[in-house]
Amino acid sequence: MAQRKTRESKEQKTQPHLFSRLRMNVPPARVREIAGVILFLLGALTLATLLGMTRGTVGDVWAKTLQALFGWGAFALPLVAFGVGAFLLRRGENADAPVAWGRIFAAEVFFAAALALVHLITSPADAAKFAQDGQGGGFIGYTISYVASQTIGRIGAGLVLGFFGLITLPGIAGLSAQHLRRWSDTLAARAEQTKMPASPGAESATVPKAKPAPTRAPAPTAPPKPTPAPAPAARPTFGAKPPMKTASPALLTPRTRPRRRAPPLPSLELLDTENVSRYGETDAKRKADLIVETLSNFGIPAKIIEINTGPTITQFGLEPGFVERRGSDGVVRQRKVSVNRIAALQHDLELALAAAPIRIETPVPGRPIVGIEVPNHSISVVSLRGVMESDAFKKKRLPLKIALGRDVSGAGITADLGAMPHLLIAGATGSGKSVCINAIIACLLFDNSPDDLRVIMVDPKRVELVNFNGIPHLLGPVVVNMDEVVPCLRWLTREMDNRFTLFAKERVRNIDAFNDKMNKTGGDTMPYVVALIDELADLMLAAPEDTEKLLTRLAQMARATGIHLVIATQRPSVDVVTGLIKANFPSRISFAVTSSVDSRVVLDTPGAEKLLGRGDMLYMASDSSKLFRLQGCFVSDDELTRLVHFWREKAITDLRDIAQEPPWKNISDAKEGSDDDLIEKATELVRQFDRTSISFLQRKLGIGYPRAARLMDQLEEHGIVGADEGGGKSRVVLMRVAEVKDFDAEETPRKKPRP
Repeated sequence: MAQRKTRESKEQKTQPHLFSRLRMNVPPARVREIAGVILFLLGALTLATLLGMTRGTVGDVWAKTLQALFGWGAFALPLVAFGVGAFLLRRGENADAPVAWGRIFAAEVFFAAALALVHLITSPADAAKFAQDGQGGGFIGYTISYVASQTIGRIGAGLVLGFFGLITLPGIAGLSAQHLRRWSDTLAARAEQTKMPASPGAESATVPKAKPAPTRAPAPTAPPKPTPAPAPAARPTFGAKPPMKTASPALLTPRTRPRRRAPPLPSLELLDTENVSRYGETDAKRKADLIVETLSNFGIPAKIIEINTGPTITQFGLEPGFVERRGSDGVVRQRKVSVNRIAALQHDLELALAAAPIRIETPVPGRPIVGIEVPNHSISVVSLRGVMESDAFKKKRLPLKIALGRDVSGAGITADLGAMPHLLIAGATGSGKSVCINAIIACLLFDNSPDDLRVIMVDPKRVELVNFNGIPHLLGPVVVNMDEVVPCLRWLTREMDNRFTLFAKERVRNIDAFNDKMNKTGGDTMPYVVALIDELADLMLAAPEDTEKLLTRLAQMARATGIHLVIATQRPSVDVVTGLIKANFPSRISFAVTSSVDSRVVLDTPGAEKLLGRGDMLYMASDSSKLFRLQGCFVSDDELTRLVHFWREKAITDLRDIAQEPPWKNISDAKEGSDDDLIEKATELVRQFDRTSISFLQRKLGIGYPRAARLMDQLEEHGIVGADEGGGKSRVVLMRVAEVKDFDAEETPRKKPRP
């Protein structure tokens, strides 16, 4: 009985609620049509209420509210509802049609200026009472006109409001400065044509006649050559199978994708503020005295010349003193204390300070001092927002800039993933690897839109990165199945090769030069691609040969194409982090590891085994052999939830298609196949209609946007659909089913052998 109740409770928990089932069953086109019908009904009820055709408490309150807010302009609101409803109904079957946000904004400005101007002209002395009665421009018109009148006077306010109303009229009509300039150029060209003489006789009529010259017999003229008739356009033959492409085109961001009025990037207000706690100076001075006293007890004179207090540790800069030594000749000379003697007293210092573990840098790279790093009694949390708001992060705007944490002095440390160009992260369980990856992803999502950055995530543990599912940056859902990892890396390698082919065609060297050229010529730009793998050890266990080969090839060549790798592992052994992989990952981060052997595998030097954990790390930059000790940035689950929610909601407002199917779905582990079957299905499908679009292929074939876009390009190459007309319009189908049958009937007699 208890088991039955438990099973029933589990079924109740896993059963989706009614709203989620409706969202899954109703397609987006039907949702837009329903919204359009509702707007039509709301507009009709509002118009009837304003005209006094309906009676009731709710209707009276609704009418009085609209009239108080907009005055006489309330009668324009039903017309707006009718227009938006018609737009949604028209957009139901053509989801790719762009939204003219510029016209909408211009109409809003015109409406506000008109309300204010009407209220300014028609209102009596008591303008507030006039607006309260629902006359003139209502409270909105009264507020704008009152502020303008108090600022620049009544006449100046009228002129300014009229000016704003006039300059918005071209925007409402869809005319930009470029359109007006093109229109004026066309009129000027036509005027020039009208000034030109219609025939040679006309010109000669205006010229005075000269003395006639002796006439000559006209020379025989050659007969004009007949102009060859234009050859009929080659009609696609569907009897023979067209050649199929085995490689898909490079991933590009279409220039024709409409831009939206919504803020392009999220605000840092989504993150929690940093609560900085300073380490006590008195305690630091006491520990400095203990260090000097302990070393002097062992006959090592030294002095502390600087103290750097960080969120995790306090670094004491120690300058070794001099000791007197008698030489073989009996002369006493002063010699500096060897740093090896100081390093040998590590455990004695830990005992004296009652703190462990202590890390001693002998010496600090680039400094004539020995660094003694002592853990603080309390570790301060380094928030991601605090580092992203620091001067180091804002100093230079880079698309792939990431916040790493704070160093031993509390200064923010940042890095550029594009210059790394790949990052290897290692550390034991619970040391902070996944938090570091989440912070890297958050930095990328804060600074890049889906048009500029696409992301691939591999999460074999199924608990860390799956929360990012549903953001428009993902090329496909987070990979959690090991069978999909090798096809994913194969597709990424093929994307790299396609980009190199495109670079050679455009004669550019890297992605930055390509995007600059496309921005000047108006072509499609190329987004960056960042692949994040949360656990390398599982990949190496499942398919070590393919994984190592593909990762090595990507790490060696993918930098110029804008493809970057971020790989993490909790088992940094030589069979996981092989020599080939490590050689192509010059930038590395090591959190706390279990032994000095693991530290040598990652950093080629010991020291990571003495880290404190919980974000304490050693960072090796690609341009320096110096190790930086940092406290990594912490980003909470609530902050990530708010960031993911922002991009999911923005994907809805921007009409973006969330990737439900990865582009590497049909790539097998053994050999990459072609898209012949899918092209045949798409060909049979689009022949039944006059026009087709990428979203139509997505809905009917159940594929994602990148695959549907490649499929549409292949259909265009085979002559099945027409070229892209721009503006998000659907494409013309060049040959339908009935035309194919007629074409085959015409071609059949020609195929018979001659007698």
